[in-house]
Amino acid sequence: MAGHSQFKNIMHRKGKQDAQKSKAFSKLAREITVAAKLGTPDPAMNPRLRAAVIAARQENMPKDNIERAIKKAVGGDSENYDEIRYEGYGPGGVAVIVEALTDNRNRAASDIRSFFTKSGGNLGETGSVAFMFDRTGVIEYDADKASADDMLEAAIEAGADDVVSSEAGHEVYASQDTFRDVAKALEAKFGEPRKAALIWKPQNTVAVDDETGEKLFKLMDHLNDHDDVQNVYANFEVSDALMAKMAG
Repeated sequence: MAGHSQFKNIMHRKGKQDAQKSKAFSKLAREITVAAKLGTPDPAMNPRLRAAVIAARQENMPKDNIERAIKKAVGGDSENYDEIRYEGYGPGGVAVIVEALTDNRNRAASDIRSFFTKSGGNLGETGSVAFMFDRTGVIEYDADKASADDMLEAAIEAGADDVVSSEAGHEVYASQDTFRDVAKALEAKFGEPRKAALIWKPQNTVAVDDETGEKLFKLMDHLNDHDDVQNVYANFEVSDALMAKMAG
């Protein structure tokens, strides 16, 4: 799990810093609508929609907004979004995966390619870096929801692959095949998680110096700020000093 806490911090920076609630809500609504359109509009029967609704609640998205996004899919009056995964290398040769939902593939590709190029990196072909990540499910709970032992026991019983507990909370990992069953079992025992989603988890992390780290954070901020980008994953870790500086 080398660099794991760094990875979590990097992934969550955007959520902590994003003051543009309207943009955040727009992205969440887009994911909810797409998830509802691809499957059933019932979150209890649609794992992806369930994950999107949980994410929206964590951002304090109003219930009306959530219901409106689902109805949009059911009513058939929603825009058509393409799901695209971009892969490439950022500064320092760090592997980056970008998940996007876009109604204009050319615009999204052009913008994202530009972000990579300006950062000193380059956008690659699909599959060029994904082999360095595992596609896995994660279910997260706050630390006060259960003791580390209780969470570990429940996770093992539910069929999870790994559990990481710290002061920041519990992270339970499960394969794509078992993710839905593990999430349901844990929710029955501990209540709704703070997050339940499929992610790209780096198999290993690359340590970079502070100068390269700042360039990478800048690249990730540009990507996250783009309207079409839903998620960004990378496999780097930085010094605690830079982490504190960027958080500060």
